[in-house]
Amino acid sequence: MAENAFFPADILIPASADMTKWSVVACDQFSSDRDYWERVKRFVGDAPSTLKLIVPEAYLSDGDTEERAAGIAREMDSYLDSGVFRTLRSSYVYVERTVESGEVRRGVVGVLDLEKYDYAPGSRTAIRASEGTIVSRLPARIKVRRGAKLELPHIMALINDRDCTVIEPLERADLPLLYDFDLMEGGGHICGYQVTGEAAAEVTAALAALAASSDVQVIMGDGNHSLAAAKGYWDEIKGNIPADERETHPARFALVELNNVYDPAIAFEAIHRAVFGVDADTFAAAFELSLASAGGAWPVRCRTAEKDVAITVDADTIGGLIGKVQDFIDDYLAKNGGEVDYIHGEAEVLALGRREGAAGIVLPAMGKGDFFATVESGGAFPRKSFSIGHAREKRYYLECRKITK
Repeated sequence: MAENAFFPADILIPASADMTKWSVVACDQFSSDRDYWERVKRFVGDAPSTLKLIVPEAYLSDGDTEERAAGIAREMDSYLDSGVFRTLRSSYVYVERTVESGEVRRGVVGVLDLEKYDYAPGSRTAIRASEGTIVSRLPARIKVRRGAKLELPHIMALINDRDCTVIEPLERADLPLLYDFDLMEGGGHICGYQVTGEAAAEVTAALAALAASSDVQVIMGDGNHSLAAAKGYWDEIKGNIPADERETHPARFALVELNNVYDPAIAFEAIHRAVFGVDADTFAAAFELSLASAGGAWPVRCRTAEKDVAITVDADTIGGLIGKVQDFIDDYLAKNGGEVDYIHGEAEVLALGRREGAAGIVLPAMGKGDFFATVESGGAFPRKSFSIGHAREKRYYLECRKITK
């Protein structure tokens, strides 16, 4: 049976700030759309903002990651020294996020114990990855964390709470309001409430009861690599920390938002593929020849400037389908050159596919019924298999936490 792996923490939120300017969407969104991030930069201006504490992936190809990481460290020091934050002691934050559909997604912000997490395939720990972890992506993320005094999560972690015993009771609780504002760039609306004392103890107890019935308590929804980087950094430093300090050292934990997979507002969206730097027509022809099956169960679409190819692919599961498509892309690009990006939103990937020398591949969404069963059995989905919601429904950076003594 899994151990309880999620706990309250000392959480930082702005003491007084324009919250719409403070909170920006996850760094891995709009990775091929610099215009989005330039609009955000202009909107934020000189105001305190989480934009200044992250590196949007749209800029990773610029080759100035070290300079950006140093700038982030300086900005964190400035925010901590100038009183930007107030501290919520030993608290959870209950979050209600109104998404594009008008539904309200409920979550609880707290910390995961990294000693109870392993992203390796076949892991039997209480916290597990849902997708394959690309280890080569971790060093750069660990480097940023190594120089940072703060963490701010875009991680969404999932629990398998069919009876809605952990998060949903907070909706009826009388909790102090922390924030209530519209998110920028069409991100919807968000409210947050402090959960402490007896209310926090009830959340922790409900999680412990849930853990007693399963060998896994928490599975990563979004942010696999962010949590893996936090784990890598903790493993790197813990040997130099006295044994009596390891139990409570802040770097042993990672701030996340916990969600119930059975929340009606939780929807698994496909992560599509866009390839660039290819002969688009040749790519589309090879795609159809290699993957199309007359009796296939899974619909897949390949869009280029000249072609719109719709096929079905034969696979036992949607994970198997995504694996076949990814294997084809990897093999084709290895032989012919080009690069691939992972795109949230069907309209976005179709628009990219119409560019010269590009192709957009539209994948079907995954139903959530088999999500926990797949991971509990020791399996994992191929990398970039799914997303929770559309790009603008992803978690926005908001709460922070100190990860240094």
